[in-house]
Amino acid sequence: MLVTLAIRDIVLIDRLDLDFADGMSVLTGETGAGKSILLDSLALALGGRGDADLVRHGEKQGQVSAVFDIAGDHVVRNLLRENDVPDDGDVILRRIQTADGRTRAFINDQPVSVGLMRQVGNLLVEIHGQHDDRALVDPESHRALVDSFGALSADLGEVAAAYSAYRSAERAVADHEARIEHARKEADFLSAAVDELSRLAPKAGEEEELAERRATMMQVEKIAGDLNEAFETLNGGASPIPELASLLRRMERKADSAPQLLSGPVTALAAALDHLEDARAGLETALRETDFDPRELEQVEERLFALRAASRKFSVPVDGLASLCSRMAADLADLDAGEDKLAALKNAALQAREAYDKAAASLSGKRERAARELEKTVMAELPALKLERARFIVEISADPDRRSRTGIDEMEFHVQTNPGTKPGPIMKVASGGELSRFLLALKVALADKGSAPTLVFDEIDTGVGGAVAEAIGVRLARLASTVQVLTVTHAPQVAARAHGHFLIAKEATDPERVATRVKRIDADHRSEEIARMLAGSTITEEARAAARKLIAEATA
Repeated sequence: MLVTLAIRDIVLIDRLDLDFADGMSVLTGETGAGKSILLDSLALALGGRGDADLVRHGEKQGQVSAVFDIAGDHVVRNLLRENDVPDDGDVILRRIQTADGRTRAFINDQPVSVGLMRQVGNLLVEIHGQHDDRALVDPESHRALVDSFGALSADLGEVAAAYSAYRSAERAVADHEARIEHARKEADFLSAAVDELSRLAPKAGEEEELAERRATMMQVEKIAGDLNEAFETLNGGASPIPELASLLRRMERKADSAPQLLSGPVTALAAALDHLEDARAGLETALRETDFDPRELEQVEERLFALRAASRKFSVPVDGLASLCSRMAADLADLDAGEDKLAALKNAALQAREAYDKAAASLSGKRERAARELEKTVMAELPALKLERARFIVEISADPDRRSRTGIDEMEFHVQTNPGTKPGPIMKVASGGELSRFLLALKVALADKGSAPTLVFDEIDTGVGGAVAEAIGVRLARLASTVQVLTVTHAPQVAARAHGHFLIAKEATDPERVATRVKRIDADHRSEEIARMLAGSTITEEARAAARKLIAEATA
């Protein structure tokens, strides 16, 4: 429910903070005191259209904040989470209107789009008046209201699931038919392409592997000649190693006779022979490890060239050739076995459509019964609202070929205001006063089914007599037992039934400016205000007595 409404610098309101409770609250005051400004401010916080004229004269911007206390499982919390808006605790809607016409919207202090604010606002508050062009008078909402009245959400879910299955089956048929047609048109090309790609047999990652192998072999090719020449020098017939070894042996034999002269050269020569042998062995190992076969390099390059040529030809990366071959082979298989598969898909689609038609027909029958019951419930409220000669009608048009997620029915609320006249859509046939009373009767019938947690009624009792005003007050109070009700009223019979009473008035803030003030009034002041509503500007003792009597009867 709406807990707090804070308004800053909107039209005649400079600063206003209102706290609301559950039940029924009324706002009363002299004509022109600012009641409509209060509702315009609330509408702005709910995502309504902004207007630079709403900003109080002389100020750069105005601001409205509305705080709501809602249940933890309320649909608004899911909507906020889906849009990454924190939803812990109260839900706070805040709208800033600047004097240059721009607006900014915030939910729980996070910037949001006005569209999201409007979605949230519509789920939290319904505003109704004599010239209401939304909510209950919107034909788009009538089906949902009948479903809510008849508790048909489970049936609606079954129809929605059947519709999804039916549409999915139809798409499968259409997709398969398109694939068959595509395959048929390109059968020759597909056959040749699959044959070519099958022979090529590309593998995922093969291009990178071949490129790396090719680079390595080309590096080996560059050094292979030098390796062979060096190895041949140390290991071939002209190798100096045997001659040096023979020389070392001769010198070792003579070293004993002249050790001081030969020991150093013998040691150095032995070390040189060891290093040369190490070099020969290392070169031999390198040759084995870099065994280069020019034919392998040629084969690698041919394979790489073939893969890249196929990639260019079929306009896919080399790594995509294998999957392309699989898809083309599947298209050919569809062409070969497509008719059998198509027949199976069509049979599945037919069964899905029959399942949907059965569920939709069942829902349509339940809607018919719910609509007739809603008519009776609304009609029972009309006599007390001085609409005893009127009729409320739920027009239902069911078309089995008009399949949708919500079923096969279209609905619209019609009324007949007088016997002998032609029934028609509620918005076109009912006058302003009649519309407000039809609307109230509907809200009473739907009070605990699909209503926003806060209902606002703007002077729906205008132009009605005392008995009708009394009936309106009774029904608003009845509504307030299930939802929060705020109503702007000129009818003392309505005001007397309120749980909370707010008085709206204008007061001068300086010689040239006025401001709207709103205060919650206690029992004594409330009795005086209702007496004013009864008597006008001059309040008599009779009016005060009548006011006390109205309050006593309302609370009895």
